[in-house]
Amino acid sequence: MLIVAVISLVICAAAVALYSQPLVHLLQLESYQLPQFFAHLKKEQKGLLIQPWWLFAIAAALQALTLLRVYPGQELPWMQYGGVIVRALLFTAVLTVAYLAWRKRPKKKPLVYTARVKRLLAMLGLVLLALAAWFVLVFWLLTRYLPVNELVKNLVMMAFQLIFAVCAPQWLRAAALAVQPLEKAIARRYFNEAKKKLAKRKELIKIGITGSYGKTSVKMILQAILAEKYKTYATPHSYNTPMGVTRVVRSELEDSYEVFIAEMGARHLGDIAEMCDLVGPNFGILTSVGPQHLETFGSLENVAAGKYELVENMDPNGMVFFPADGGICEALYARTNMSKGLFGTQEKPESLVWVSELTAGPQGSSFLLHHRQGGQVACTTRLLGKHNVMNIAGCAALAYRLGLTMEQIATGIAKAEPVEHRLQLLPTGNGVAVIDDAFNSNPAGTRAALEVLSTFPGRKIVVTPGLVELGEKEEEENRAFGEAMAKVADLAILVAGNGPAIREGLLAGGFDKDNIILTGKLSEASAALGTLTRAGDAVLFENDLPDHYEN
Repeated sequence: MLIVAVISLVICAAAVALYSQPLVHLLQLESYQLPQFFAHLKKEQKGLLIQPWWLFAIAAALQALTLLRVYPGQELPWMQYGGVIVRALLFTAVLTVAYLAWRKRPKKKPLVYTARVKRLLAMLGLVLLALAAWFVLVFWLLTRYLPVNELVKNLVMMAFQLIFAVCAPQWLRAAALAVQPLEKAIARRYFNEAKKKLAKRKELIKIGITGSYGKTSVKMILQAILAEKYKTYATPHSYNTPMGVTRVVRSELEDSYEVFIAEMGARHLGDIAEMCDLVGPNFGILTSVGPQHLETFGSLENVAAGKYELVENMDPNGMVFFPADGGICEALYARTNMSKGLFGTQEKPESLVWVSELTAGPQGSSFLLHHRQGGQVACTTRLLGKHNVMNIAGCAALAYRLGLTMEQIATGIAKAEPVEHRLQLLPTGNGVAVIDDAFNSNPAGTRAALEVLSTFPGRKIVVTPGLVELGEKEEEENRAFGEAMAKVADLAILVAGNGPAIREGLLAGGFDKDNIILTGKLSEASAALGTLTRAGDAVLFENDLPDHYEN
């Protein structure tokens, strides 16, 4: 019976290793942060096909059937030795079904089998084998020293199999903790290599960009402007973590580049300070401070403190630029003692750069750009929204500080391309204007997007799953989003989850309930949209879900 138990538990260990792939995927999407991993697992386990309790119940029930007697005194032929392995194979089949169902689900970002993931999976395998060995030892001691019959032995094996699968997240936690010292050592080595590479480039102009929103747009606008004078490298896409920036510095930042622009993201206090330790920025732009990532920051005050780490940890002989937002950013500007500049869409006594004669429409904006020491220049941009003009003003302030003329700045502004999924006007060929703002996920951004939508002629349609990762304010902010939407939209297609809260806001804003469509997921919302649009409509896809949510 002991050999059979060993075979059974090894089979179960292999099944759980396979079944843990969705868990590893979620952990990767959560940047290998275990607290966020378990918080999200608790919140979304049904939607992610992780820990499907109904499958466990079916497996346990089917296994239990193998323990039933056909009639008193007679057992099923496979009950004793073969039955243990049969139940292990049955359980394996159930877990494999769960794994295959996860594989077929659409994913915004697939599991990437990086070297780190492979090390984690190897450690998980060792943890599961050690667990199997421990179960075998317990089973051997139980059967050797206690007078138990075959029924009890089978029940014990069933319990072990269930514990194996039901506690799969905990085994992954154990593996992640076990491999953590190695991962930290590897990350630190790569981090230090990148840091030394940047530190050696004394002539390299290093720029840090952070904020609750607008970071990627500002980065790409600034790159387009500075390219008029410098060979400029900006971190690609949304590479804004220490390891992401480390990777591109080590592999892509060539010695020929004169300017390095690093986008700096943060979910916790200390994240921006770590980024500054890596990059050592000479210049910085703070794009915004707002209720973003409140689940991890905890409060808006912590968000502001986290973003201000850029100022506290950059070169004190450099210069930092703040938006004139009439709120938190201006307060941070006032407390800053190093060289600084204020930019905005209106002139203020402290303004270094501002705009006037702004005209924003469905094809972009035109305006006069003013610099307090550099005069003014007429500018046009294809970027949508007044908030992007604010972003442009910040980039212009820094570009002028780096020696570009106002004419060079205007030329760079005209060349700036819309950032993918950020108020990007998509060609359709069917007379429908589609505005892709899928990467927006903050309250201020939704207001800006609705303002852009309002400039389009024709019927206006919003497709959205609402705002997420706002902690206790999530429901409140989604209701406010609905109220704002009611003033602009003619039709709202909402995704369940935050959809009901948005619906409440729409109705509170006087929106016709017959023009609200509530769907279960984004794919259903897109399908519904296909049957409703006609030439002349303007459709705003406002916010997508984070990568670990269902597409």
